[in-house]
Amino acid sequence: MKIKQIEVFAINLPLIKPFVISYATYPNMPSIIVKLTTECGLIGWGESVPDDHVTGETPEATFAVIKNTLAPILIGQNPMQFEKIHELMDAAVKDVPAAKAAIDIACFDVVGKKLSVPVYQLIGGRYHEKFPVTHVLSIDEPEKMADEAEQCVELGYSSFKMKVGRDVAGDVKRIKAVRNRVGDEIAIRVDVNQGWKNSANTLQALRQLESIGLDWLEQPVVADDIDAMVEIKLKTATPVMIDEGIRNVRDMREIIAKRAADKVNIKLMKCGGIYPAMKLANMAEMAGIECQIGSMVESSIGSAAGFHVAFSKKIITSVELTGPLKFSKDVGDLKESYMIPYIQLNELPGLGVDVNERILAELTQYSEVVQ
Repeated sequence: MKIKQIEVFAINLPLIKPFVISYATYPNMPSIIVKLTTECGLIGWGESVPDDHVTGETPEATFAVIKNTLAPILIGQNPMQFEKIHELMDAAVKDVPAAKAAIDIACFDVVGKKLSVPVYQLIGGRYHEKFPVTHVLSIDEPEKMADEAEQCVELGYSSFKMKVGRDVAGDVKRIKAVRNRVGDEIAIRVDVNQGWKNSANTLQALRQLESIGLDWLEQPVVADDIDAMVEIKLKTATPVMIDEGIRNVRDMREIIAKRAADKVNIKLMKCGGIYPAMKLANMAEMAGIECQIGSMVESSIGSAAGFHVAFSKKIITSVELTGPLKFSKDVGDLKESYMIPYIQLNELPGLGVDVNERILAELTQYSEVVQ
């Protein structure tokens, strides 16, 4: 089996409501979709959702690097040779993990279809039967976030990920408002997206939140300040998770060596796809660090890829892949697998996602074909 053609689509996924985090507000979600076709006529779908604050890539640059650099060197290659595919991509261009993730995901999808097995069977087999779905609360006024949380509890949600990071005092009010509204039995995870900058600000906030009973605190400081994470972990009983600070094997080695986190948030867009994500999960497992598969608010394609990784590993104990629930229109049908408060994957070959090419065409801003 060899790759015959790669099509690249730049699209905008329409959000039901704007997605607000510490450093940006997204009225819609830019995404790059890859359609990989083999000589035997099979199709694999991949996705890239880059973020210049996280992956160091923009959608425009990602489209260009896939079209001009990655796709041309992969025509004629065997998509089953995952290690070789990544070696070729890494030799052609440094970093650009989200761009490489799109190719990686498309390769796994088409290989699963070729062998008539779900992607999780290619990476260890299914371990988890289902995962709880965590609702993500965008940054808003404290009472509005509490209102949304209360409504979601009534729908069956039992855990929340709160986006904060605008200012410490306001964030403490937001977190307390949600806890007071939903009660002590609901799990609350707080994601600062680097917004508290340093350990001093973070510890100031945690002193006011120790009684709240947070599940964990995620990436309060700037991504590269691993030493600040070490200090926070030593001075608080609240578990801490690294997100933007874990992108590759080098980062994971440092985190393990310094015991800088209780948990790591692995995202396919940060590390380069399914194959590199499995390497990070295996490293974390050897060190006894629990993992989460996180979201860059991908469509059904990228979200399904993350779920296949999560469902295959015991050390992966949580997921936050809720992109398909946030879109008013999606290119795939993964939303059907969400049965709140759980998600359960189907057993279809590849990613198990039916891509609607009519909707893809409707959302496409521009596209290119590489043969």
